[in-house]
Amino acid sequence: MTAPLLEVRGLEVDFLQYERGLRRRAVPALTGMDLTARAGEVVALVGASGAGKSLLAHAVLGLLPPNAVERGTVAVDGEPLSPEQRRRLAGHGTTLLPQSASFLDPLSRIGRQVRRTARLAGHADPRRAAEQALAERGLGREVLRRYPHELSGGMARRVLVAMAVLTRPRLLLADEPTTGLPTDLVRTTLREFRVLADAGAAVVLVTHELRAALDVADRVVIVRDGRTVDVADPAGFTGDGAALAHPYTRALWQALPGNGFRVPEVR
Repeated sequence: MTAPLLEVRGLEVDFLQYERGLRRRAVPALTGMDLTARAGEVVALVGASGAGKSLLAHAVLGLLPPNAVERGTVAVDGEPLSPEQRRRLAGHGTTLLPQSASFLDPLSRIGRQVRRTARLAGHADPRRAAEQALAERGLGREVLRRYPHELSGGMARRVLVAMAVLTRPRLLLADEPTTGLPTDLVRTTLREFRVLADAGAAVVLVTHELRAALDVADRVVIVRDGRTVDVADPAGFTGDGAALAHPYTRALWQALPGNGFRVPEVR
């Protein structure tokens, strides 16, 4: 088995807050995250809203706010790195596909932003690469002339996916990349991540689309309340989930539409 491209061990994050009288308190956000992603893998990171999935993705790239206190280990290519070192990797083999369209520059046309990404990624013809990347996601050339506020949420998300793929990442952290997309584009987008992994990248797919992610994921990491609770084989997500070892993983599966919307009591 190949060595992990990304290895997160025991990651804890607190946010420091000040109350009246300048009293400082630490608010736990992540309390023990573990995650491993190897080249050639799609690892789905799944959990309820507020479980810490997106926070983990930002922590990996050293993008936490100044009041964050981090403990644990984040290693890339086997080397433990500080938040500052990880921040320098952003855009240089490591790419975050953000959840929010606010990551697009509101004062710059889409064409300029996508062409700049293509140019920085070393594409020989950035203009053609930009047009092709958008066309492959159902976006016409007219989108190149628009500003981010002129796009729907789904269109903006497709632009972000195009820009992420153009960077040819070794490690892609995709944060809820399919929210707001129609079903056919959800499948198409997830297949893109599978293709990236098959070409040698490591893809961490942060998603609440558990059922769709099963079609492309090699492993499913389940998180709850800021902590990794299970690593499951996608093949175990069948029927009533009897093959799933952890009760919380079974609860997530059974609560999905089509599985009865059952919400068992899990401690």
